[in-house]
Amino acid sequence: MPMIDAYAAAGTFADKHQLAVDLATVVMTIEKVPDIPMFRQNTAAFVHDLPADSLSNVDGDSNYVRVQVLTNSGALDREKQLAVVRKLTDIVAAAAGDPGLADRTWVLLTEAPEGGWGLSGHANTNAELVAAARAQIAELSR
Repeated sequence: MPMIDAYAAAGTFADKHQLAVDLATVVMTIEKVPDIPMFRQNTAAFVHDLPADSLSNVDGDSNYVRVQVLTNSGALDREKQLAVVRKLTDIVAAAAGDPGLADRTWVLLTEAPEGGWGLSGHANTNAELVAAARAQIAELSR
């Protein structure tokens, strides 16, 4: 149930909502979690427009995008890490209509500590998340 945050200078993306849908969908797909409401409703992306003067590299350029992906601990093995970074970079560049943005997109992968995934007012462990998913799968199978 990743949380994805994309930060860019205002005006970088024409359709921020579609970008958010695309980012969330690709991470959920790569993570290979079951396609159940628990995951569909709790995998989300947030697109943050920043004033152009609020971001910069050392040279003063502000035409960069930062994407941060927060997952529960151990959700992405090395193969999934590589796929997430590649796909998110491609989606960002396509959404901006700027193929060169792929070279200016930073993707940061972050893991929540065990017990640090809050959902429905509870700080869940990985085992609790798995149990909740299994319970929902069983309920949907009835």
